[in-house]
Amino acid sequence: MAIVFALGAERALAAHNALLHISPWLSLLVAPAGFAAMSWLSRRFFRGTQGSGIPQAIAASHSDDPGVRVRFLSLRIAFAKIALTLGGLLCGASIGREGPSVQVGAAVMHSLADRRLGRIASSHNLIVAGAAAGLAAAFNTPLAGIMFAIEEMCRDHAFRANSTTLTAVIFAGLMSLSMLGNYTYFGRTLTALGWPGALWPTLACGVVGGFLGGAFCRLLIASSRGLPGRLGHFALDRPVAFAALCGLGTALVGLATGGLTSGTGYAESKAALEGIAPLPGYFFAAKMLVIWLAFASGIPGGLFAPALAVGAGVGAVLSHFLPAGPVAPLLVLGMVAFLSAMTQAPITSFVIVMEMTANHELLMPLMATSLIAHGISRSVSPLPLYDALAAAMLRRATAEAFSVPALRDDRQPLPGQ
Repeated sequence: MAIVFALGAERALAAHNALLHISPWLSLLVAPAGFAAMSWLSRRFFRGTQGSGIPQAIAASHSDDPGVRVRFLSLRIAFAKIALTLGGLLCGASIGREGPSVQVGAAVMHSLADRRLGRIASSHNLIVAGAAAGLAAAFNTPLAGIMFAIEEMCRDHAFRANSTTLTAVIFAGLMSLSMLGNYTYFGRTLTALGWPGALWPTLACGVVGGFLGGAFCRLLIASSRGLPGRLGHFALDRPVAFAALCGLGTALVGLATGGLTSGTGYAESKAALEGIAPLPGYFFAAKMLVIWLAFASGIPGGLFAPALAVGAGVGAVLSHFLPAGPVAPLLVLGMVAFLSAMTQAPITSFVIVMEMTANHELLMPLMATSLIAHGISRSVSPLPLYDALAAAMLRRATAEAFSVPALRDDRQPLPGQ
């Protein structure tokens, strides 16, 4: 399902680009309408699909109540998550499919617990295994899938290396290999940084990326709890109209940047890594803005791929202030710094970036940058992003299960949006 999801995402992005080729001004109509439609569908019919999908998987793994788990993980939600995320990509939202793939994988594996196939594994282990397999298949990064299971899905309790998780990740990797071939997400970046020349790039990317990623993490957590002032009241009272407004803002930013900020950011990052099209200095800030607009609107969609694009933009800016040299390593270090700071999962972040670029020469700088960024981020945002969103979702789902009237009001903000 994750591989079919990936192929569908490519076609959705291609269709959006085809619309922009007809006329870039079409985005002013398509984006608001698309954001509104995805918001209405997710709120009206598929309540568990909003946002990234990783908080839902974490929340379900932390609950022992089958009624709460089914609110986040079911085959119905999995298929809806795929369809609504593809709809968001079609209308130009700055979202990714990797977080949704985690929820899809967790939902598929969790569904096995309800089948009369004997006791394959505990529900918790099935959820963790599915989440890891979803990430591994989405990025074609099996090691990162295992590290994600350890560092993100099992942050609050010890991870046991069980055959369920390992088998799921291995088969996800084999399926990806058989259907998509032996590819790396961003191709192969073979440039390296020698020592001690790598010291300043590592420190610069770690500190700047860590601060920006930590601040962005804090902003997303605060936004999930409600926006201030009249804008917050408008978002609560008219969420679909607010989503349309976010879509309009996304379209305007896309027009101002020549379409650079639409979609996942994968194409722009890959072109910059290959030296085909450098990223402009404003790219990282504009990309952060459209990511926030998609997040605040509550439409389904992930953060991983857009966050990597922001990191590449940070690295591109820092390359102008550091000694002359190849730019590609700085883009890679910027990616790992921002992702590590935003997710506060440093080991998963550097393993993902290392596998996506197939660059083992940068292993030590990647590790050091990721750890520095994580340390800076913790000082800016003490709460990890996905854990904070998952905790809020779990509280809401538990309260709704016990029919607490105050939390059943549809005007209440949905955690994780």
